[in-house]
Amino acid sequence: MTILSLYNNNPLIDGRQSERAMLVRKGAQRLLHEMRHAVLPELTLAGGRRADLVSLSEKGEIWIIEIKSSIEDFRVDRKWPEYRLQCDRLFFATHKDVPLEIFPEECGLILSDGYGAHMVREAPEHRLPPTTRRAVTLNFSRVAAQRLLMAEWATGRPLPTE
Repeated sequence: MTILSLYNNNPLIDGRQSERAMLVRKGAQRLLHEMRHAVLPELTLAGGRRADLVSLSEKGEIWIIEIKSSIEDFRVDRKWPEYRLQCDRLFFATHKDVPLEIFPEECGLILSDGYGAHMVREAPEHRLPPTTRRAVTLNFSRVAAQRLLMAEWATGRPLPTE
């Protein structure tokens, strides 16, 4: 007998993103992983805003990637300029059906197809003050550790270690 659950019991998926946005996210995550970045989706930042993707490079550089799955998605969202205060580089990630010229030149741009992604434009660097870097890095680390614990509890068995 099949048991149907109306609730998502995966603690790593919150269900607010469209299927298209999830494909963009997946490709962008793969690109960042190939670049040896640690990546967290849906990270709540100081001030309560949630960034779509936050990555931490091997050098400690913090990137925020804002996912836009349509022209309308970009037009209605005006919170992204606030993300500059929380990262060293700010990017947009989208897919081939969204015109790339709508995205501001002062941000990086990633084109994703769900299987991978390509960096169309590098983001200019604007280094974080040390206190902000410490706060964002600590938040990133704590949330990552908490999500690993929740994932382990959800599976009922220990997660593999390196």
